[in-house]
Amino acid sequence: MSRFAEPMARLIEELKKLPGIGNKTAQRLAFHILRSPDEDAEALAVAVRDVKANLRLCSVCHNITDVDPCVYCSNPSRNARLICVVEEPTNIATIEKTRQFNGVYHVLHGAISPLHGVGPEHLRISTLQRRSEDADEIILATNPTVEGEATATYISNLIKRTGLKVTRIATGIPAGADIEYADEVTMSKAMEGRREL
Repeated sequence: MSRFAEPMARLIEELKKLPGIGNKTAQRLAFHILRSPDEDAEALAVAVRDVKANLRLCSVCHNITDVDPCVYCSNPSRNARLICVVEEPTNIATIEKTRQFNGVYHVLHGAISPLHGVGPEHLRISTLQRRSEDADEIILATNPTVEGEATATYISNLIKRTGLKVTRIATGIPAGADIEYADEVTMSKAMEGRREL
C-alpha cells in the first residue's frame, strides 16, 4: 500500500515514466509541484497538453514541429540539396549552434540496433532514399556509436549513386558519445572534418 495519498502516488508513478527519473527524483518533483503556486502547476499541465496537441512530425524531414513543413524545410535560404541526417530531433539544435550548416535535415528517430529489435524498417530511411534523388550531398551525422556507425554504413550503401556525395561527420565527437551533448567547437570540427563514405 502506498504511503502517499492516491493523487500524489499517481503523480509520482507518472513522473517515474520520464527518462532518467527514479523514485526519489519523482517524489521530489511531485512535492515541488504540490508546493508550487496553483498558476505554476496549471502552466505546467497546459504546457504538457499543448505539446501533445500541437506538435507533430514534419512531412518532409520528420523533425518535431508545430508547422508543416518545418522552419528548416520551408526556409528558401537553406540549401535543400544538402541534407544532414541525424538520429533524433534534439541533434539538430547542436548542429544549428555552429552556425556553419545551411542545408536541411532528415531525422531518422533512432538508429539500427538488432539487439534492441530496431531494424532499418523502424527508421525514416525510405523517405530519405526518395529525398536523396534530388540531393547533391548527404551528410551522415549519426552518433559515433556502434549503432550510429552501422546506420551510417547501411544508409551509405543504400543511397550511394553517381553524382551524390555521401559524407560522414568527423571524429571531433568522442566515440560512444551522443551528439546532443557536444559543444559548439566540437560540433564545428566534426562538421568541417566530415569524410566521404
